[in-house]
Amino acid sequence: MTVKPVSTSAARLHPFHGVLLGGAFAFFFATLLSDFAYIASYHIQWSNFASWLITAGLLLSALILLSAVVSLLRPAYRVKAFVIYTVLLLLICALALLNALIHARDAWAVMPTGAVLSDIVMLLAALASWLGFSRFGVGGAA
Repeated sequence: MTVKPVSTSAARLHPFHGVLLGGAFAFFFATLLSDFAYIASYHIQWSNFASWLITAGLLLSALILLSAVVSLLRPAYRVKAFVIYTVLLLLICALALLNALIHARDAWAVMPTGAVLSDIVMLLAALASWLGFSRFGVGGAA
């Protein structure tokens, strides 16, 4: 089954929404890399970097979720795919918050739970980015 982009008259992501979506994925991917660096080296600073990156990704994800919820008020966005996208963003925010709380613990207590949560959040962020950009695209939404 192929996913076809919607027509230009249907729901499209605002360009700012697209920038935030790409940025959140980048922060969560960098978090995963920092966790892997911590596992490989046990330098505590890598755990600190991961914590900061999770916080930045969580902030962007919350703004994306807020934007998606506001968009659901408009009739053009009340389609099944956009509702699934919004629920996926809510799941990302919840798991990223849990991951931030895990990473706030002592550095020795972060692993392996922190790395597993970072994997899951990064994969969900990749899925949300793919769904958002492939299904809706970025266009001049008002």
